[in-house]
Amino acid sequence: MSDTDQEPSQKSLLLVGGTSDIGRAVAAAYAAMGWKITLAARDVESAERNAADIRTRTGAHEVAVRQLDILDTARFETFLDQLDALPDTVVCVVGMLGDQQRAQEDAEYATQVMRTNFEGPALLLEMVAARFAARGRGLIVGVSSVAGDRGRASNYVYGAGKAGFSAYLSGLRNRLAGTDVQVVTVKPGFVRTSMTAGMDLTGPLTAEPDAVAERIAGLQTRPADVIYVLRVWRLIMFIIRSIPEAMFKKLKL
Repeated sequence: MSDTDQEPSQKSLLLVGGTSDIGRAVAAAYAAMGWKITLAARDVESAERNAADIRTRTGAHEVAVRQLDILDTARFETFLDQLDALPDTVVCVVGMLGDQQRAQEDAEYATQVMRTNFEGPALLLEMVAARFAARGRGLIVGVSSVAGDRGRASNYVYGAGKAGFSAYLSGLRNRLAGTDVQVVTVKPGFVRTSMTAGMDLTGPLTAEPDAVAERIAGLQTRPADVIYVLRVWRLIMFIIRSIPEAMFKKLKL
C-alpha cells in the first residue's frame, strides 16, 4: 500500500462501521467534499447499499466497500495492507449497544459487547496510528459515548466498553501530541438511529446522524480533542460525574 497510488489532490477517508446510520452520514459528508471513500464493514451487502445511497445523494463515484470484522483482530494488518492507499482520515463509528440484562447473565454476550466497543476498535486504530506516525500526518476519529463518562446501572457493560475506548483515545492523543497525527474523541449522546429505535428519546438531547457527521467533517478545518456533538451533554455529564458515590448509588440511573 503506497500513498503514491492515488491522486495527491484527492483526499481519502476510511470509515470503519460502514453499515451504521452515523457511518453512512459521515461518509456522505466527506463524499460531498470530494473525498474518496472506503466503507469497512462485516456485512458487505448492507455496506454496499449504503455506498449506493451515498453515490446517489452526492454524485460521488469513488465509494468502495471492504469487508472487516472488528472482532477478527488477527486480520487487521492484512486489511490495512490491502487498501489501495493509506487514507488521510480514519473514522471509527463501530459500536454495539447490546442488552444490559442479557450481558449480566451471559458472559459470552458481555464479552462481545465489550470487545466490539473497545478491544477491536482500539487495536485497529493502534495499527492505523503507527502507519500515520510513520507517514508523518493523519486524522483519527473515534466515536465513543457519554455512557463511558460514568458507569450506570442501566448500561454499565456497554458503558465500560466505551469508557475503555475513550481512555484509549485519550492516551493515544497524548502519545502523539506534538506530531501531525491528530486523535479526536467524539461523544454524540443520544442519536436517532436504528440502534436506538424503540427508545424514548428526549428531543433536545437527541442528535440526528447528519449533525454528528457535520461535526466530524468539520474537524478538517476546526481541530479539536474531545467533542460532545450536542454541547448540553458536556454539562450533563459534568453534573453526573460530580454526584457523590453514596448519592449516585441511590439514583439507579
